[in-house]
Amino acid sequence: MQAEFEAPENIAEEENDDTQELFEHFRFSVDKGQSLLRIDKFLFARIENASRNKIQLAAKEQCIVVNGVPVKANYKVKPNDTISVLMTYPPREIEIIAQDIPLDIVYEDTDLLIVNKQPGMVVHPAYGNYTGTLVNALTFHFQKTDPTSAPFLVHRIDKDTSGIMIVAKNELAQTRLAKQFFDHTITRKYAALVWGDFEEEEGTITGHLGRSKKDRKVVTVYPEGDYGKHAVTHYRVLERFGYVTLVECQLETGRTHQIRAHMRYIGHPLFNDQTYGGDTILKGTTFTKYKQFVANCFGLLPRQALHAKTLGFKHPGTNEKMFFDSKIPDDMNQTLEKWRTYTASQKKVN
Repeated sequence: MQAEFEAPENIAEEENDDTQELFEHFRFSVDKGQSLLRIDKFLFARIENASRNKIQLAAKEQCIVVNGVPVKANYKVKPNDTISVLMTYPPREIEIIAQDIPLDIVYEDTDLLIVNKQPGMVVHPAYGNYTGTLVNALTFHFQKTDPTSAPFLVHRIDKDTSGIMIVAKNELAQTRLAKQFFDHTITRKYAALVWGDFEEEEGTITGHLGRSKKDRKVVTVYPEGDYGKHAVTHYRVLERFGYVTLVECQLETGRTHQIRAHMRYIGHPLFNDQTYGGDTILKGTTFTKYKQFVANCFGLLPRQALHAKTLGFKHPGTNEKMFFDSKIPDDMNQTLEKWRTYTASQKKVN
């Protein structure tokens, strides 16, 4: 029997790095001579510091997978089985440093916390970003207010995307919330300013998403579905400015960079999205004043114009339906106001 601890396998992703993800923490390849044994007993004997109770809870929440299929705690391990133990967070490689960083906490109870993440903040420490992240700030917050709790990530959003995030405060809440993301029962709506106008008022974008084979930092749509993962984004026009449009995007699935990649795919990259080509003038006039106007907008909003506005889910402890809404942040709101003023002035001229 061989136990492998390898790079986490991304089982289920969430929007933008927003993603909900289930990471593979352990993989066991069962020997040919293994006798039948309950899987909770099998794992208890092989995973250091794991209790039978935690293993049974993981099985209940479908986080123990045998040969690609979730199993219950009483499953009997058989020869040649491949067992994966999944968690909603990556195997921790670094110590989390508590840092006193201001947080916009919208709601908090014993099981979870809702935070309005500011643009420019990385969610989790990783190579190149060991400090100054949301998790560093949350660790400090919990040490001061609730030392028995710790931040357990359920999903993420990009560094330069702002908006509502849910953070679990214990493993049980994390597991139950992760299941809702995995089952696509979470309601998530984003506000996005994109280049171009739309003929229709609403629509749906469907296309498999996968990392570009030329640039791993970019996600590409593969419409034939032979590569990547199934992804669906619904959008609705909120406000038209002629050369750009404010849209609401609702995720049916949650894949890395889903909104950004899908919008580029249909010819409407997010305003000032450097990665997906939205940081140049794609629509409008050739007049110098217009070019300066767009440059001023880019200066006000030095990031992609994307905000995670609403989040709806069932409370992991009470099963109560919960809904949270957030205001569009100042940098994006000021840019929208400039476009409103510009559009109004153009109508007067015409």
